[in-house]
Amino acid sequence: LRTHQWCFLLFNVLLFHVLLFGADLLEEYFLRSLPLSYTDAKTLEIRERASKLDMDPLKANLSYTVSSAATCSDREVFLLVLVCSSPENRTRRNVIRQTWGNVTDTRGYAVLTLFALGKPALVTTQLEINEESQKHRDIVEGSFVDSPETQTQKMLMSVEWTVTFCPRARYILKTDEDMFVGIPSLAGYLLSLTQPEDIYIGRVIHQGVPNRDPKSPGFVPTHQYSEEFYPDYCDGSAFVMSQDVARKVYVATKEVPVSVPPDIFVGICAKKAGITPLHSSRFSGEKHISYNRCCYKFIFTSSNMQEDELFKDWKETSDGKDCSL
Repeated sequence: LRTHQWCFLLFNVLLFHVLLFGADLLEEYFLRSLPLSYTDAKTLEIRERASKLDMDPLKANLSYTVSSAATCSDREVFLLVLVCSSPENRTRRNVIRQTWGNVTDTRGYAVLTLFALGKPALVTTQLEINEESQKHRDIVEGSFVDSPETQTQKMLMSVEWTVTFCPRARYILKTDEDMFVGIPSLAGYLLSLTQPEDIYIGRVIHQGVPNRDPKSPGFVPTHQYSEEFYPDYCDGSAFVMSQDVARKVYVATKEVPVSVPPDIFVGICAKKAGITPLHSSRFSGEKHISYNRCCYKFIFTSSNMQEDELFKDWKETSDGKDCSL
C-alpha cells in the first residue's frame, strides 16, 4: 500500500477508538451533576444522624422471616452484592451462584453476594426458600409479600439490612437477577477511587418525569411527589453505594414516600442527604449489551441475560486471557 493509503487506514483506526472511548468519557462528563451544597439545615441533620446511627435498636425492631445476619456480622467486606430476586426464581439464583455470583475474592478483597426477597404467595415456595437458605446462607427475606407494588419496600429492606448487619461493607452493589455483573472490572474501578465517601454511581437518569397516569402501575400522585422532574438518580438495574451513603439514605427514608419506584426512591433520599449521583456508562442500565468477550471484561453490567448466556459469557470472560487495545 502507498503512504497515503496507510495514513487513511491509521486515521480510521484512531477515529474508531476515539468514538468508542471518547463517547463514554463525554457522556460521563455531561451527565455528571454539580456537587450539592451542604448548607441546607435538613441535609446537615441527615448527615449528622447517619454518622451517629445506633445499630442496636435497629436489630431489635427488624422483622425478617429469613435473614443471613451471621454471614456478614463483624466481617470486613469490600463489595457486598445484593441481588433483588423473585421468591419463585430459585433456578436463576442457582445460575448466579455458579457464575458471576461465585466470586468471593478479587485482588485480595472480599466479595459477598446475597439475594433480597419478599415473602412468596405459596406456602410450598416458602418451604423451598427455607431449605435454600439453610443450604446457601445467602438469602435475606422480608416480612412483606413480594409483588411489583412492594419493590420499593424491598429496596428499603436491603438498605436497612445492610446498615444493620453489614456495617463494615465498604461498597454495596444493588442489582437485579437478570443481570451479568463483571465483578473484577467493577472492583478494579472502585479500588481506583481516591474519595471513598459519598459514592453513589451507576447509569444516571437525568430529568426523569413522574408517572401521572392513575391507570398505570407506576402512578405517582402529586401529593406524594409534586415536582415536575425527579432529581438525578441511578437506574435501578445496578448501582453502587458506599457504606456511608447507605446510612445516609436509610436516615433520609423517613422523609420520602415509598410510593415512588425503588431507584427513584434512593435518588430522592440521596439528594436529601446531599449526595450527587455519578454517571458511568459502563453500567448498561436496562440495555442488553451484545456479547463480546473483551467488552464484557470492561463493562460493569449488562441486562436481560438468558441463563445459557450467563454460563457461556462467564466462562469466556473468566478464562484469564488478556484483551489487546
